[in-house]
Amino acid sequence: MFNFSEKIDRTNSYCTQWDYVEDRFGEPNLLPFTISDMDFSAPPVVIDALQSRIEHPVFGYSRWNHEDFKNAITGWFKTRFDTVLDSEHLVYGPSVIYIISQLIRYWSNTGQGVIIHTPAYDAFDKMILGLDRTIIANPLQPTSQGFQLDWHQFESHLADPNNKILLLCSPHNPTGKVWSMEELNRMAELCEKHNVAVISDEIHMDVCFKPHTPWYGFDMGPRWALVSSASKSFNIPALNGAYAFIAEGSARDQYLFNLKQVDGLSSPSILGVIGLMAAYQNGAPWLDALKEYLYANHFYVQQTLSEQLPSIKYQVPDATYLAWIDLSPLSIDMEALNQCLIKKHKVAIMQGSTYGEAGKNFVRLNLGCPRSKVEQGLAALILAIKELA
Repeated sequence: MFNFSEKIDRTNSYCTQWDYVEDRFGEPNLLPFTISDMDFSAPPVVIDALQSRIEHPVFGYSRWNHEDFKNAITGWFKTRFDTVLDSEHLVYGPSVIYIISQLIRYWSNTGQGVIIHTPAYDAFDKMILGLDRTIIANPLQPTSQGFQLDWHQFESHLADPNNKILLLCSPHNPTGKVWSMEELNRMAELCEKHNVAVISDEIHMDVCFKPHTPWYGFDMGPRWALVSSASKSFNIPALNGAYAFIAEGSARDQYLFNLKQVDGLSSPSILGVIGLMAAYQNGAPWLDALKEYLYANHFYVQQTLSEQLPSIKYQVPDATYLAWIDLSPLSIDMEALNQCLIKKHKVAIMQGSTYGEAGKNFVRLNLGCPRSKVEQGLAALILAIKELA
């Protein structure tokens, strides 16, 4: 029904991943496996809804605070995750990072700590430092059962009165870890015990290969928020727009005040609103097919690496279209590998060091693309490794 193997030329479309790869990698015209958007067409139901709206020739100011928008979101959580969230807690934002940054300002002061699980999405580091807060890195440990949390270290960070917020990435980027119900309950209990607020970034929640549990408070107090968007799941980040459930009334009121009165961002892109509603109301069949295709891409990477480089024990992650590949058994020079990929093989793959010290021996390969592109990128990676070994 949906052709995810179709090659779509994204060049000359002002595309960050393809047209501006030189900005990060120093050379143009590389085959990119970098920024986390996908090379697939958006769902037909989204495109149809956008085309229908574009036929109306007026693009004036618009609103998000209406039942159609809110019901699309709460209905999605109910049908996909069997989770009931309060529509009165729902707010719009121009991006996930914008909403998170506003909440960090509200729930902490300059110099105070924000706990993140590392390796971490690099925008977290930039945002926390840009807000003049302190990054508190809580490393995840790779095991044969996936990435695990050191609970003793985690609670020691929570117990520090200077640390005010847990910025949870759920599922986790870049490792692809899906947190279990038991882990989430334990986090909530510990955060409540030590008076730490929770902000859960769930932008990758829909691309999970095992059950995902949204953050809904887990019996802690109201100092929590779930922040997400349809942008990753349905490949529509250029439409802009995100949302959050902010349980604490005072935090929600301050957020909405800043959104409108301070930053002047309360009028959303109408195409973003239409795109989200179409995706959440009618996009489930496309998403289910996408997940099957992405899982098969991960499985291809696992099988190929086990045959070509058996010392690399790649595990299909719990979630995301990002392959987080541990190259530490090879004891390879990661910068030399990066340069070999760029200079000789004309391929751009994100170095794990982008995501902090904990990622220095990893690469992050974007598998949100046709299998033929995955084959090209993985073949280049394997050849470069063998040339440097």
